[in-house]
Amino acid sequence: MKFTTCPLDCYDACSVIYKDGKLKGDPNHPHTQGFLCPSLNSFLKQERITQARYNGKYIAMDEALELLSSTFKNIQNNKLLFFKGSGNMGKMQDVSNLFFEQYGATFTQGSLCDGAGDAGIVEGRGVNLALPISQIVKSEVVVVWGRNITTTNAHMMNTIKNKTLIVIDPIKTKLAKKADVHVQLKPRSDFFFAILLARFAHLEEMEDFDFISNHTEGYEDFVDFFQGFGIKYLIDQVDVSVKTIMSSLNLMKDAKVTFLVGVGVQKYLHGDGVLRAIDSFAAMLGQFGKEGCGVSYLSNSAYGFTNPFVSKALNVVKPTVNFGDYESVFIQSANPCAQMPESNRVIEGLKKSNVVVYFGLYENESSKIANLVIPAKTFLEKEDIRLSYGSEFVGQMPKVIESDIGISEYALTKFLVNSFGFEPLKDEKEYIQEILDSNTTKVGGYLQSSNYNEIPYSNGFYTENKKFLFIEDIEDEKFEEEEGYFLVTSKPRNSINSQFERDHYLYIAKDMGYEDGECVKVSSAYGMVELIVKISDDIRGDCVKICSGAKGLNFLTPGQKSNEGDSAVFQEVKVKLEKE
Repeated sequence: MKFTTCPLDCYDACSVIYKDGKLKGDPNHPHTQGFLCPSLNSFLKQERITQARYNGKYIAMDEALELLSSTFKNIQNNKLLFFKGSGNMGKMQDVSNLFFEQYGATFTQGSLCDGAGDAGIVEGRGVNLALPISQIVKSEVVVVWGRNITTTNAHMMNTIKNKTLIVIDPIKTKLAKKADVHVQLKPRSDFFFAILLARFAHLEEMEDFDFISNHTEGYEDFVDFFQGFGIKYLIDQVDVSVKTIMSSLNLMKDAKVTFLVGVGVQKYLHGDGVLRAIDSFAAMLGQFGKEGCGVSYLSNSAYGFTNPFVSKALNVVKPTVNFGDYESVFIQSANPCAQMPESNRVIEGLKKSNVVVYFGLYENESSKIANLVIPAKTFLEKEDIRLSYGSEFVGQMPKVIESDIGISEYALTKFLVNSFGFEPLKDEKEYIQEILDSNTTKVGGYLQSSNYNEIPYSNGFYTENKKFLFIEDIEDEKFEEEEGYFLVTSKPRNSINSQFERDHYLYIAKDMGYEDGECVKVSSAYGMVELIVKISDDIRGDCVKICSGAKGLNFLTPGQKSNEGDSAVFQEVKVKLEKE
């Protein structure tokens, strides 16, 4: 029996037991609690790439590495793009930076996931700290806002059991059906709902003035800001009844409240403003720096840790990068042909590149377009560690299987730096120990971040004056006048992005004139895709849902970036439906 940690891009970062060729959840880990999600349960069954190939022909790994080296030696360094994704969240995945920076390649900056929301949180708090599970346990009311935790954060379900529950989501999720209040607001209206809550809370005199006066700055400007929005206008924007709004507020009144906020609320141009508005509402109620209170989002998992792979290379914005500007593109742990917005533009750009290299585990849209395919090792076959953006735990990932298949990021990087005569690498265990030594402590047999705060922000915020800064302005370009349906890109249960069992349905309300199983053309200004209809009573009539990772989804999404955070804005679009 050997212990490791799940590498998948998920809040839970489960502690895993590998025994007799099977993966099981660690029953003693405080968060994992002995069970794993469907994706990791399917991990060992997933067919992987086992052999390198070049232009469709299978080749030996040695030949693939020599081809890679010669390709890079025959192009200008600024004409190589290094595109890394989050298919594996282990820290040793970043060792590749050490070659590509010395080479002079162009890196990408920004996010396809959470960058806009993170930027908004940093503007108000200074640093985006994790909200410990222990504080959610001590809360009285849990507000789940745009976060389907039964799918994306299953281990949180036991934590919120028997809590007063408010769910804010345009989709009637499984959790929403169990909630004390479900606020089924209009898509793209989360900012307006946060402002509306602040307006009503102000009218109901729910402010914590002691907290406001001692730990915040700019509250009067925030009041002026939210009073600039008429109540009728706000209600029209969110399309929620006053009764539902007041029911939510009454449950929060004089209670310890934690807000569990997902990435769906910020997949828009103004995504930073959404999280900052939610934070500002929580701050006016005094829901920071106290037991059982706080706002949870994807935290900065690397905060306080040494990063031996930090790069100062030239960066271009990830969501809007033009692949056609580069002679060669090196893709690691990513599937940009499916997961990048505006897929037509992405694919056209990659086809212009002379040599596309795909380095990963699974066949997908990007591996199929690549000239050179190099199989990677799984997390079980190499040394690594995992930081969590959902909790305080740090997971160790020792090698538990010997395998001749694939090559690790460390071994690939070592080959390249030696081939080019660059500064040699340290031993991989030395890098891992350097990261661990910088910011970990052992508690109850498990490693956790030394920067872990039992009660985050109890000693002040991380802004210049250690006070929370309220939102007082927002940059927002409205598009409600456009015809069509709001696009909601929820996470599916059985896959993570484009890994594992991908969903391929179009979920719509039953009164839209379509039938289950019908093939429908879905189009936007950016492209078109054909999908199979699934009628659902859980969908608002003004929107459609296509799960993240669905084949063809990103032919519909805009190749734009958020106002702050350089993040993709997958839901900044409306779509039209047409029968075949």
